[in-house]
Amino acid sequence: MHRQKYRLIIPFLAPALILYGTFVLYPYIQAMYIAFTSWKGLRKAPRFVGLDNFQKLLSDDHFWNALYHNAIYVITLPILTLGLALFLAFMITQKVRFSSFYRVTFFFPQVMSVVAIGILWSFVYHPSIGILNSFLKLIGIGNPPVWLGDPHTALGAIAAVTVWQAAGFYMVIFMAGMQSIPSSYYEAAALDGAKRGDIFFKITLPLLWETTRSALVFIVINAMNMFGITFTMTIGEAGPDLSTDVLSTLLYREAFTHSRFGYSTAIAMAYFIIVMFLSFVLMRLTRRQTIEF
Repeated sequence: MHRQKYRLIIPFLAPALILYGTFVLYPYIQAMYIAFTSWKGLRKAPRFVGLDNFQKLLSDDHFWNALYHNAIYVITLPILTLGLALFLAFMITQKVRFSSFYRVTFFFPQVMSVVAIGILWSFVYHPSIGILNSFLKLIGIGNPPVWLGDPHTALGAIAAVTVWQAAGFYMVIFMAGMQSIPSSYYEAAALDGAKRGDIFFKITLPLLWETTRSALVFIVINAMNMFGITFTMTIGEAGPDLSTDVLSTLLYREAFTHSRFGYSTAIAMAYFIIVMFLSFVLMRLTRRQTIEF
């Protein structure tokens, strides 16, 4: 009986498994092999160099500089983005005035492409024709920063754009979680005289814990990426003095500018291991007893 069942299942699964193995597993395995070679993208037979690429990685100042910037994003983006998204979601679900307008307005950046957002904000940050510096001069700041041209402000400028672009997505996720919370909890709290702050921290936030965990993993993975917005806003130059360089832009530059595909693949493997490690640690550290309602 079981053999007949497998004879029916395997023919249906075989095409999907073959496609998955050909276009997913095989490229992964091939990339892992290339990381141990000095292939430049043109030679038919890559030259095996063992762990040389990874040894070079550990002594590469550019790698540690890019990883440092990713670490800054990993620390700051979850706090700023999820904090803003939670605030917006809570205020909208509490039916504040113009809540429908806020919902559409804050989600709108999510439907725009990253390239369009990068170009748009590049003009906003422009030192001479940008609306931001024009506003600062209007209120009396005579010498505003060159946002993307100053190593001290470039990273923060890109982080601010990322928060603006991503907050609406997480706002919708939190709104969906909040709307699943029984309204009787809020009604009971209101009868007891609880204020909005008390309702948020003592009812809403604990019951949104699983949603917050998932959002935290998503934003951390995004913070370890940052390729599209960084590449677009810095025109592929990783900012002044590599002040906005991240692992993904370093990988791209090593592969497609310097034709060091073996070394860039080693960076990709390190990047993959770091993301998997961070995801695992976050899921372990934030694990707690699920509250059912």
